[in-house]
Amino acid sequence: MPTTADFERMLREAALRVTRPRVAVLSAVHEHPHADTESIIGAVRETLPKVSHQAVYDVLKALTAAGLLRRIQPMGSLARYEARVGDNHHHLACRSCGAVADVDCAVGSAPCLTASDARGFTIDEAEVIYWGLCPGCSPGEPEAPDEAKGNQ
Repeated sequence: MPTTADFERMLREAALRVTRPRVAVLSAVHEHPHADTESIIGAVRETLPKVSHQAVYDVLKALTAAGLLRRIQPMGSLARYEARVGDNHHHLACRSCGAVADVDCAVGSAPCLTASDARGFTIDEAEVIYWGLCPGCSPGEPEAPDEAKGNQ
């Protein structure tokens, strides 16, 4: 986990002024990957109790624009933020509980950045979400019928 000094350095390197809300939001997102805005506000208020919703929204927007955070929004879900930036990873999303987890590209060096027809676009990012059920929401392995077990 990065330290306050690390967050301050990140902000300066991104040409952003170091402020307590920016440091607190960076810290919250690092501590709670894939958190939604309300969760981030709650985490920030543990250290800055009087921070406004608008201040957190503004900081999230600035940090995302500066490339320090990534905003994802799986279909039917609230926007979520993560600190894993600069690589082309994807996400797993649970259809039942909404859990989100990182997953690296399936094969090779960002193969999903090669579209079958880019139509003149210069592609620099692809967003893939694998949908299913997380281990906690998956039903147990169904028991095989007797004949499948060899017991007839």
